[in-house]
Amino acid sequence: MAEGKLSRDAVPPPTDYSLLSNIRLFRDLTPLDLNAIEQACRYRRFSAHELILDRDSPTADVFFVVRGRVRIVNYSVAGREVAFDDLGEGSYFGELSAIDNDHPRSASVVAVTDTLIVALAGKTFLEVALARPSVGLKVMQRLAQIIRTGNERIMDLSTLGANSRVHAEVLRQARRHGVNGNHAVIEPIPIHSDIASRASTTRETVARVLGDLARQGILERTRDGLVIRDLRRLDDLVNDIRG
Repeated sequence: MAEGKLSRDAVPPPTDYSLLSNIRLFRDLTPLDLNAIEQACRYRRFSAHELILDRDSPTADVFFVVRGRVRIVNYSVAGREVAFDDLGEGSYFGELSAIDNDHPRSASVVAVTDTLIVALAGKTFLEVALARPSVGLKVMQRLAQIIRTGNERIMDLSTLGANSRVHAEVLRQARRHGVNGNHAVIEPIPIHSDIASRASTTRETVARVLGDLARQGILERTRDGLVIRDLRRLDDLVNDIRG
């Protein structure tokens, strides 16, 4: 699977609004600021499952997800996929190589669905972050979130059994999708193999654990999503083991 090449001509920039207007990192910028940044960008559409960024890529570009969804992944020597995160519209990735551009990429990125990406040179990205405090602060907050999530997953892999790791991953995704009291909805429904990759287990284990949770009334699979009906009980299952 070859890495897609970004081209300024691949998707002509619209004239009536900015492609960057829905990027959360730039939410506090003026239309004039957004227009100036967009003029320095390149655009590309990627089909589902197409490689957007290879781990061995020498570039330091930062990428913004305008439409679609992407997955941050790595592969073991044996070819096993390890998924780190899914990013939807309004997100961005690639900032680590912009910050320390003498180091290689830390992961590959694959399109989950048909996706429209906007790319900005790492040097320009840093100039924007340094010139606009709101952007710089959001970059730091995102890096802090990555570290916290990484630490949590390391602890889970080190201390939890397979069943509990699945519980923890479902809980993590539920919180990401938004909690409403004691309920949450994960949309779209996560694929068993995706949960297995994140929890370092098998699809069969994921299917069995989700079935057990459904029988306990903790979650329910609907046509549109995975509904967590008792978030507190799920949280208790994880924290009772974590201690």
